[in-house]
Amino acid sequence: MSSENDTPEPPEQLALIRESVRRAKVPKAKPRTWRGAALAKELPVARVLVDKGVLHLDRYFEYAVPEELDAAAQPGVRVRVRFGAGSKNVRDGRREGGGLIDGFLIERVAEAEYQGPLAALAQVLSPEPVLDPELLGLTRAVADRYAGSLADVLQLAVPPRHGKAEAREFPAPPPAPPAPEPGSWQRYERGPNLLASLAAGGAPRAVWTALPGPEWAGEIARAVQATLASGRGALVVVPTVRLAARVDAALREALGEGQHALLTADAGHQRRYSEWLAVRRGAVRAVVGTRAAMFAPVRNLGLVVVWDDGDAHHSDDRAPFPHVREVLELRATRDKCGFLLGSWSCTVEAAQLVRSGWAGAVAAPREAVRQVAPLVRTVGDLDVARDEAARAARLPSLAWDVARAALRDGPVLVQVPRRGYVPRLACQECRTPARCRHCAGPLEARAATGVLACGWCGREEAHWHCAECGGTRLRAQVVGARRTAEELGRAFPAVPVRTSGREQVLDTVSAAPALVVSTPGAEPVAEGGYAAALLLDGWAMLGRPDLRAGEDALRRWIAAAALVRPQEAGGTVVIMAEPTLRPVQALVRWDPAGHAVRELADRAELGFPPVSRMASVTGAPEALRDFLGAVELPPDAEVLGPVPLPRARRTGPAPQEDPGERFLVRVPPGSGAALAHALKQAQAARMARGGTEPVRVRVDPPDIG
Repeated sequence: MSSENDTPEPPEQLALIRESVRRAKVPKAKPRTWRGAALAKELPVARVLVDKGVLHLDRYFEYAVPEELDAAAQPGVRVRVRFGAGSKNVRDGRREGGGLIDGFLIERVAEAEYQGPLAALAQVLSPEPVLDPELLGLTRAVADRYAGSLADVLQLAVPPRHGKAEAREFPAPPPAPPAPEPGSWQRYERGPNLLASLAAGGAPRAVWTALPGPEWAGEIARAVQATLASGRGALVVVPTVRLAARVDAALREALGEGQHALLTADAGHQRRYSEWLAVRRGAVRAVVGTRAAMFAPVRNLGLVVVWDDGDAHHSDDRAPFPHVREVLELRATRDKCGFLLGSWSCTVEAAQLVRSGWAGAVAAPREAVRQVAPLVRTVGDLDVARDEAARAARLPSLAWDVARAALRDGPVLVQVPRRGYVPRLACQECRTPARCRHCAGPLEARAATGVLACGWCGREEAHWHCAECGGTRLRAQVVGARRTAEELGRAFPAVPVRTSGREQVLDTVSAAPALVVSTPGAEPVAEGGYAAALLLDGWAMLGRPDLRAGEDALRRWIAAAALVRPQEAGGTVVIMAEPTLRPVQALVRWDPAGHAVRELADRAELGFPPVSRMASVTGAPEALRDFLGAVELPPDAEVLGPVPLPRARRTGPAPQEDPGERFLVRVPPGSGAALAHALKQAQAARMARGGTEPVRVRVDPPDIG
């Protein structure tokens, strides 16, 4: 039955509908399989590194190149392929099926080594050749050194693609600047010679102990300018975004706008990739950035610089955990370019570079150090015991007097080793640490409510009592930054108190009198320098159960003290730590290099890194036993352990549910490559067998206890 409103379909539309139905009945090939498509006439086989970070797939896979993709499928471009189809899913001589996965086209060859049918490249994602032979060689060397996969290293080295950034046209590279004057490098005995060598096209290697003060960024800029003057490129890597901004400003002042690129993780997807492309295409020849910039593809590299190599930010927290210092050493060796490792302090690894003759020392004479360093005074346990004020208040009398006098002339920096309110608590009567009844974790007072809670499992403790003496009153073992700020605010009511830490990091403060309470690494720069600095609870840094505790404590103290005015201008630093300890003595004498040399001698006697190479392997006990039974270690390898992991290194809600263990493998110099290869092969074989329990391998771990 029809209605008077019904109108017949026009014949053209009916024909179009019939044609669409007819075409829908014809079976279609799966997208991007290139079924039946002709292959490239020349070099029809592409070797591809797929983006699979598992070790047993750390090799190249071969794919056929369709003729339509011949022009775009060039070495170094990003591609998409089908992976995991299996050898049975073959149609018309072409393997099909599997999931789509991204990868890099490594090379094109005439014949495949694989004798079976090949799958075709599914897609060329971009014609931009982001992986050149130099970057491929560097990333492969890093993967081999750290027993990791090439795909994992490339994820760190090549930023994600952004189409708008690739469409941008970059200008021609700027002309080389003139060679700079030595400037403040004249304060160092070999400073002018270093700049002259760089400007002449040389490749000096130096470990530079910088003088305290803000001049370090400008001195790095002069070294970069000298390198650019020789027609080469330069790369600077610093640990944090704040420090990168300071070097960025110094480079703009020295070179002008548009002369360098800034590569940091917080720059945003498009901007970071755009800056990276400007470096790869040669539009800029100088780069400053944080950790990921260590792989920046600088053309004709003439100098690599790393600042403050002891900072934990330089060690990547993603597999295979490369360290900036080691990667830049590789680049300096491979590219035969200059190497500059600078810091206010000095690590044991830096001292080893000088001791081995690989690099030379650049330092100021003692007279120059005394002219710019502040006066350092100590407050030890005996001083505190005699000081009535120290037992009743946060500050001993000496620190109180220094702060009160310094506040007349400017700001005072107060460094507290821990953030928060009251990070660690103990019994008021017997000083036994307060522990959780469920997991034995440390109890902490939450800032918002004051409620006791475990720092490991998070359970609240409403009715705590001491297991040793039965006491119910608590005291602070280590007072956090916020609690310190509150107490100082009450002690100096007329002085503003500012905090800088994890929640809010200040970059700069004015020259007006103020108390600036900061955790290590978050100290803001004061205009004209701080009038004084108070380094509280030094024992908390020195008491860490770690081989690097003394070195790291000295590095953090010097980083804070370097922001203080010279002694001639009244600058004073007060440290609460035992004055007889080696790191404290090094701070008083302002001799970080001497401390590193003595630490290196102790480690050499004990066979610890960097004199030896070491790797850590962590996991469940059963998985570790299987791994140890399968790995073929070098003959000179020594296995230490296994030992239970400290709770801070474990994952899981409670120690009872996470019986993690670790063993260390130590080899003498010259066997590090063999150790990394053995661990990588064992881990790859274990993954291929489908091992379910995770085992984590880390070569050259920064923390070995």
